[in-house]
Amino acid sequence: MFTGIVEDMVVVKSLVKDQENLHLTFYSALVPEFKIDQSISHNGCCLTVVAIDTSASNYTVTAIKETLDKTTMGTWKIGDKINIERCMTPNGRLDGHMVQGHVDTQGRCISVEDMHGSWKFTFTYESNDLTVEKGSVAVNGVSLTVVDSQPGLFSVCIIPYTYEYTTFKFLQAGDSVNLEFDIIGKYVAKYMKHHGN
Repeated sequence: MFTGIVEDMVVVKSLVKDQENLHLTFYSALVPEFKIDQSISHNGCCLTVVAIDTSASNYTVTAIKETLDKTTMGTWKIGDKINIERCMTPNGRLDGHMVQGHVDTQGRCISVEDMHGSWKFTFTYESNDLTVEKGSVAVNGVSLTVVDSQPGLFSVCIIPYTYEYTTFKFLQAGDSVNLEFDIIGKYVAKYMKHHGN
């Protein structure tokens, strides 16, 4: 379980195909604090650390075909910057919202608007998932509040701190992102589908 509060932007150092899997190696200053088998969210995708090289501040995770097909991970390139977050501890603060690290679908940024002190990003997506105005959504692993909500479209506003310390400062119209919708909303929608009138 994660909170959607980004701890670091890591850099893709290598990509190695292994049959249908992809081994991804990243550089991070946090590597001395990592351990094998640890779960880390990468742009919203929960992946397990399988190797660590503390001398180079590198660590490696493995993505299976299902993950590559469902997320933007299959398009990542060496040098790309990726948001990461370690899993929350039981006694930690829930500063964002409950994020599972299980991407629901990909979305596409259709506009970036400079709001003179913040930035408004608008996304479209093709799924039956819903957003709610003032509700929560995770975009590339970042916990955000929905501003505008329509079927298949929503916007979020980004404050300067989030813009500077996450990959939002590199995001442009046309780029794809990983989306995870609010877990409570997903359960309510599923219940209403089967039990609502």
